[in-house]
Amino acid sequence: MTTDAHDTETPDTPETPGTPWRDWTELDAAECIVVPGASDDKYSRGVLGVVTGSAEFPGAAVLGVEAAVRTGLGMVRYLGPGRPSRLVLQARPEVVTMSGRVQAWLVGSGMDAAQRSAETAILLDHALDDGVPLVVDAGALDLSGRIDGPAVLTPHAGELATLLSARGTEVDRATVAAHPEHWAAVAADATGHVVLLKGRLTHVCAPAREGTERVAVRIEAPSSWAATAGSGDVLGGIVGALVATNASALQQLDETAAAERLVALAATGAYVHAWAAERASDKGPIAALDIAHAVPRVIARLASGTRD
Repeated sequence: MTTDAHDTETPDTPETPGTPWRDWTELDAAECIVVPGASDDKYSRGVLGVVTGSAEFPGAAVLGVEAAVRTGLGMVRYLGPGRPSRLVLQARPEVVTMSGRVQAWLVGSGMDAAQRSAETAILLDHALDDGVPLVVDAGALDLSGRIDGPAVLTPHAGELATLLSARGTEVDRATVAAHPEHWAAVAADATGHVVLLKGRLTHVCAPAREGTERVAVRIEAPSSWAATAGSGDVLGGIVGALVATNASALQQLDETAAAERLVALAATGAYVHAWAAERASDKGPIAALDIAHAVPRVIARLASGTRD
């Protein structure tokens, strides 16, 4: 699982200066895993609030929650429509489906912003106004302009193109896919948030800050078997869980340091996702739920510091 770290620099463009991108390694990822101690309980281990799924895409809620639970935290609170809620409870009866205190939110997976119901809008408003770190995916990316606090945006190339076009930068999916380093950085600067641009080679970066070097890392998956429906929902759950378990430490950091830490957590989520897919596939086809089921083995490896 270990990869060697090295830095490269993206070509300069008229819009942004070159950015050094560093490979995210197993040792880097291990530093983001919080192992529960003797005095921990379900609350101190991290509580993730989840507003995902819809009547049209209820499975996204199940996949994200399953991945979050298996990444390791104390509790998941799921708030969503009736059908996704029922499916989530059937799959994970320990999930709580009533509101309460959380350390982080995962929102947007399996939603369509153009078909957002009034009930969903209220739930998303609550999450965005709660004052805790956010992981924002898919059908909630259009709300990123309302976010004041720490957040990770997790678009694929098409969603990133839509995100930028809404802010006056016209770009298409193919262009983003051809130059992901550049467009991930552009999106981070445009939104002011950490951006995780999904792909076989995932790019995670923070917005540029005056007087400091941009924090930018990448994670290359060992295969493309994870390119399957629902895989991104699983990634959202993993990143959400990691943010929730690290939320106490995030609260102690200033804005710049918090963004750097969020890059680390998002990159670790991508790393765990990539290697869970590799373990699950055994060089063959997999479904998204297989990735979630393999997550504990990757977390255990990172937490123990063992090497194959």
